Amino acid sequence: MQDSTDRDTRLALDLALTVRHDGHGGVADDLGEPAGLTAWVRAHPDVVPNAAAYEAADAELSAVRELRAAVRALFARAVRPGEPSPADAARLLPAPQAVELLNAAAARTPTVPVLRWSDGSGPSVRRRAVRGEGELTAVLAQAVIGFLTGPDRERLRACHAPRCVRYFIKEHPRQEWCKPACGNRARVARHHERHKGSA
Repeated sequence: MQDSTDRDTRLALDLALTVRHDGHGGVADDLGEPAGLTAWVRAHPDVVPNAAAYEAADAELSAVRELRAAVRALFARAVRPGEPSPADAARLLPAPQAVELLNAAAARTPTVPVLRWSDGSGPSVRRRAVRGEGELTAVLAQAVIGFLTGPDRERLRACHAPRCVRYFIKEHPRQEWCKPACGNRARVARHHERHKGSA
């Protein structure tokens, strides 16, 4: 069973990573149209009930994109004193505005306490969303809040390999990039710069 901290981390990162390098030196947006949000939600069946039948509307797309801008602004703040993702550096929301947007989105769906008490363990409580207007953005915002206030935030980094715009969770002390391909690009770029200067 997936721990709620892991779920929050994965959802928060996956939402932020809908902004990505397009393979041609630019930035692509997986949430550029309602079909993109529909596909993203369907790929994350634990986000909303009946995710397989989910169809995004323009208003919901706009709300999720606004939430994502807040998330990336707060991720940029979380990686300080490191630099934010190059995709965000010139257009970050002010942190107080990002916090306000995130909190407003989280409040769109009320939650209720749900008791769990299995054999061999004591009682525990978790919060469950009550279906309502703004459910998708509320669930995402609550996951982001869980991530930003949890232990994984300390390992959040922005990848600074050439052309990368991703954030990632640092898995080991020497990790500098989000994936091996980014490390290779960074080494090739450094090699090119060294040899360009000596030519």
